[in-house]
Amino acid sequence: MNILFLKILTDNSQIKIVYVLLDGVGDLPHPDINNKTPLQAAKTPNMDKLAKNGKMGEVISVGKGIAPESDIAVFNMLGYKFHHADYAGRGVIEAIGTGIDFKDGDLALRGNFSTLDEKDVIIDRRAGRHIERDDAKAISEEIEQKLKFSSPLATVVVAPTIGHRVIVRIRDEHPLSPNITNTDPAYSRVDGMGVAKAVGDFLKIERCLPLDETDTAKLSADLVNEFTEKSLQILKDSEINKKRRSQEKKLLNSILLRDAGNKFPRVKTINEKYSMNFSCIVDMPVEIGISNVLEMKAYSAGGLTDYEEKATVAAKSMETENAIYVHLKGPDEFGHDGDAIGKMKNIEEIDDRFFGTLLKNIDTSKVFVMISADHSTPCINKGHSDDPVPVLISGDSVTNDGSERFTEDFAKKGEIGLLEGAQVVSTAIEIIKSGN
Repeated sequence: MNILFLKILTDNSQIKIVYVLLDGVGDLPHPDINNKTPLQAAKTPNMDKLAKNGKMGEVISVGKGIAPESDIAVFNMLGYKFHHADYAGRGVIEAIGTGIDFKDGDLALRGNFSTLDEKDVIIDRRAGRHIERDDAKAISEEIEQKLKFSSPLATVVVAPTIGHRVIVRIRDEHPLSPNITNTDPAYSRVDGMGVAKAVGDFLKIERCLPLDETDTAKLSADLVNEFTEKSLQILKDSEINKKRRSQEKKLLNSILLRDAGNKFPRVKTINEKYSMNFSCIVDMPVEIGISNVLEMKAYSAGGLTDYEEKATVAAKSMETENAIYVHLKGPDEFGHDGDAIGKMKNIEEIDDRFFGTLLKNIDTSKVFVMISADHSTPCINKGHSDDPVPVLISGDSVTNDGSERFTEDFAKKGEIGLLEGAQVVSTAIEIIKSGN
């Protein structure tokens, strides 16, 4: 193969893509919306227009039978398929996204502030979800100041991020191991990857166990259990929780931990991978961490629901970038809350405010639009599932396959067929370059 032909095959410098991941948008039929999915029930004229100008398929983001967490799912949807044992863990990715002091050998875990009843049963894994920043910050500082490990050189950082989310970093004189179980009963740790479990209503904090017989794994599990036990007492006595009780707010009286990691991930940058300028618009610590790891240029575009601003910035970026990945969080939260009507309305809002604005600001003969999701979050399950998600590749030069709407049923019939998450971006580039 001559060098000129190889360059033509690999040259992606003229491609323009706005790649939108609608967090947890995939779903199952729900009785509250006439046994339709939220995507099917929603009025989405702008996504309908894009579907009629493109072709669709389905994606299993991580693997068959795996209900993935967002971190590993997003990595896959950007083309990175980790061998599970090589994955750094969500705790590390969010620590990077938060910017806390972290080095190889530390133990980083993702946490949830949660609410226990008087019998230590978890009554809300997210402590009401919408937690005042001042309360989260003050109670985290209280744990840091008061918690003393039995190991004299062990220290902890407790870093609240958004809402109920928190990062816990434990450091000791000895390197720590991520090969431990979660204390969060809703997630399993399988070969380094977080996987959502099917759970009932009666949940308690689980004891952290070592997953191998090494001294480092045993030490790590002991430190996590000590953190849990001592932080429970600190939170029980906290003035912040006394104030919240008087205000009839849910208590921040426990922290559920999962997805331990102890090293920085080392991967090829996304620009090297695709030979193009790949940027992003992201808001959450996990997606910020991913963008930092992959060395994506990040654009500022307002808050979580500033959809018009995000669309305008994404369109403007096409003047200098080849691709921009936009992560919109909304649908996932309604899925976790079991609110099918709310999820449907959020999809309609995104269609109107984001996609409506985007289509007014791009030329679809030059800029392609991809829409998919990192995973499904069915309202009927109130959690992530292994159900495939739809993917759409839209642009004037893409031959329509009969798709009329961005929905699960049109995805199932689409010409693209069934993809793995790690194949999505490369498949889109192939379709765009072939003019099919």
